[in-house]
Amino acid sequence: MTDLKAEVSSTTYPGRGIIIGKSADGKKAVTGYFIMGRSENSRNRVFVAEGKDLKTQAFDPSKLVDPSLIIYAPVRTLKNVTVVTNGDQTDTIRDFILEGKTFEDALRTRTFEPDPPNFTPRISGIMEFNDGDFSYKLSILKSNCGREKSALRFFYEYAQPVAGEGHFIHTYKCDGNPIPSFEGEPTLVNIEGDIDTFTNNIWNALNEDNKVSLYTRFTDLATGEFEDRIVNKNV
Repeated sequence: MTDLKAEVSSTTYPGRGIIIGKSADGKKAVTGYFIMGRSENSRNRVFVAEGKDLKTQAFDPSKLVDPSLIIYAPVRTLKNVTVVTNGDQTDTIRDFILEGKTFEDALRTRTFEPDPPNFTPRISGIMEFNDGDFSYKLSILKSNCGREKSALRFFYEYAQPVAGEGHFIHTYKCDGNPIPSFEGEPTLVNIEGDIDTFTNNIWNALNEDNKVSLYTRFTDLATGEFEDRIVNKNV
């Protein structure tokens, strides 16, 4: 297992990241999602809650250049499902689930982002709650070695989450130009403390120059009730 704080801080630019796991006491399903930015357009964002969902919006609307890949709903909450992603595939997954289809079905209709030369991967997670417990899946859709017309789709399923453990996936392996995509399986990481400890551990580990926003949620497995936190660099 890798220390979450060390893993988050191991590169100056992991891009956007998803962490899903179970709290150390075994009572909560845990998720976190962060965004970073190098350009002015990417940094000009905040997270805002909208009911049980989460959305991105421009911090200064007058400076918004291209909303297509930066304005979306990272989190959608259904009856017994929570979806978290780094793009508008959140809504694709939600729509497929409502039609009785699967997470995998939805993502097989999508590919990486059309932003050459980086071809930013689409990372996605889903948490499914049943009988006082939950399972989760993670996915990454990325370019095959920077090829514009060749996509790779990976799916990872965690059917029996373990208390105090989670998995972390992010869009970029490290900073660069072009930026190299994440490689390998999601990283096994520790989940420590309550929601405020978890939130602070991630936020403080993110590169100060590039971090933009962080969202965290702890869902009570017995009741289904959740609490969340939003941290925005732009305030």
